[in-house]
Amino acid sequence: MVMKCNEIREMMPDMASGLMEVTPEVSGHLAGCGACAAKLEEFKQTMALLDEWQSPEPSPYFDVRLQARLREEMAKPQVTWLAWFRRPALAAALTVLIAVGVGLFFTKNSATRYNDSQFARVEPQTPSGPGTAVSDLQALEKNHDLYSDFDLLDDLQVQHDVVENP
Repeated sequence: MVMKCNEIREMMPDMASGLMEVTPEVSGHLAGCGACAAKLEEFKQTMALLDEWQSPEPSPYFDVRLQARLREEMAKPQVTWLAWFRRPALAAALTVLIAVGVGLFFTKNSATRYNDSQFARVEPQTPSGPGTAVSDLQALEKNHDLYSDFDLLDDLQVQHDVVENP
């Protein structure tokens, strides 16, 4: 099985720190690939530098200063939720938000209070000549009551035919 450079690079930090042993396959790849071998050597040098590094000791007065700072912070008055309202940007944003909400509430309520029958009908502005689809629809709308009686006459005719021709 031939290992690829990407697979080797993923394992390099563990190999350089000694957490993983170098297998024969990895050794074969490193012997043939100079870039991977150089990268592994760089990792090993970095790990060696990190092993030599020692963290500095904190100042002997560090604990004293930390305790004093904690006491100062605890002595400060706590900020309450009312303090947020004193800030002008937040107050302006809340005002706009409330105004929009109230406006939407009243707009929605006023729109639901009215039925379609309370609104005035808008007639078309362009006159339509006889025989056009628009004029035919207007005639049907104006004479709706008359045409609805024709259905009644059709029903009477059917009943009359049934009585005469049983």
